[in-house]
Amino acid sequence: MSLEKLLLQQEVDQLYAAYAAALDEKRFDAWPEFFVEDGRYSLQARENHDRGLPLALMDLESRGMMKDRVYGITQTIYHGPYYTRHVVSPAQVLGVEGDVVKAQANYAVFRTKPAGISEVYNVGRYIDEIVRTPEGLKFRLRLCVYDSEMILNSLIYPV
Repeated sequence: MSLEKLLLQQEVDQLYAAYAAALDEKRFDAWPEFFVEDGRYSLQARENHDRGLPLALMDLESRGMMKDRVYGITQTIYHGPYYTRHVVSPAQVLGVEGDVVKAQANYAVFRTKPAGISEVYNVGRYIDEIVRTPEGLKFRLRLCVYDSEMILNSLIYPV
């Protein structure tokens, strides 16, 4: 593997790690900043993705929509508190087309309620389009394809 490919792999893995840390540390205001202004975040069941069906559980089409979601999470949605822990596999860099890096990784998100046990909350894979910006790598598209047909309770925090 060339040095250029190794450096790109490292950068993508660091982006994934920083993204997971921001969510696990509940730094939700930082979440939209991982995306370009017109970036897209979508959470879709594997069944729909595999069939090419467009229905998604969540589909946010801009950083502004993500900021609205953050406002909802932090200011208006009431729910029992819980912690999340993201475990993300190393990225598989699928290729570079122009200024777009295509990558994917498997993820598992665990949820722990205070004084409770940890449980598997959501498992799937990230399918990403990433672009280089003056601030570093950012997502142009983050498609979270989750494997389970059922989501525990409701989905509040980003995956």
